[in-house]
Amino acid sequence: MQQSGAAGGPGYALFPLLGILFFQGVHIVLSLEIKVDAHVRGYVGEKVKLKCIFKSTSSVTDKLTIDWTYRPPSSSRTESIFHYQSFQYPTTAGTFRDRISWVGDVYKGDASISINNPTIKDNGTFSCAVKNPPDVHHNIPMTELIVTERGFGTMLSSVALLSILVFIPSTVVVILLLVRMGRKSAGLQKRSKSGYKKSSIEVSDDTDQEERDDCMARVCVRCAECLDSDYEETY
Repeated sequence: MQQSGAAGGPGYALFPLLGILFFQGVHIVLSLEIKVDAHVRGYVGEKVKLKCIFKSTSSVTDKLTIDWTYRPPSSSRTESIFHYQSFQYPTTAGTFRDRISWVGDVYKGDASISINNPTIKDNGTFSCAVKNPPDVHHNIPMTELIVTERGFGTMLSSVALLSILVFIPSTVVVILLLVRMGRKSAGLQKRSKSGYKKSSIEVSDDTDQEERDDCMARVCVRCAECLDSDYEETY
C-alpha cells in the first residue's frame, strides 16, 4: 500500500491508525501520539477549549515545541495562532490576536489552548503539532470548530435545570415545615382545651424547635435569593 508522488517521493506511505511510517522500505514506529476532539462546538462570546493530549516516549525537555494552526472553511490557507517552547507565544496579529490562552501542562502531556470571545468567523479547522526531540514523528490530528449563537432553547434548558436543583429541595423543605407546624398547632389547641400546662422541659423543647423551624425558614429564603441571582446572571 504505497502512494507514488506523495510527500517524500515514491516508496512513501503513512498508516496513522497503526502508528507506523514507511519510507523507502524502512518502517518507523511513531514515538509520539497526539489526540484531539474531532469536533468542538462553541458559543459566541463564551470561552471555548481546544484539547490536545500527547504521549511521548521521551521525557519532556526545553526542546519540546507546540504549534497550533488555523485554516478557515473552504480555504487552503493556514495561519499560526500559537507557539510554545518553554514559554507561551500566542499570536499577536490576525483574527486571533490577544484571544488565545494557554491552558495546557506539558509535563502532563497536555497541549490545550482556549479561545476567548469566539465569534462565528472563528469557524474552521485547527491542528495541533507537538515535537519532543528525538520524538518528532507523529500524526497531525485536526479539530473542526463550530461557533453558533446560544439559542433561547439552550438558555431555557439551563434555567429549567437550575429550577430543578433549587426549587424541588426547597419545596420539600417548606412542605415538611408546614406539616410539622400544622401538627404542632393542632396539639397546642388540643392541650389548651383540656387545660393542660406545659412543664419547664417541654417549654425548653418548644423553644429549641422554634429556633430550628426559624433556621429552616431562613434556608428556604436563601435558596430563593440564590435562584433569583442565578436567573438574572443567565439573562
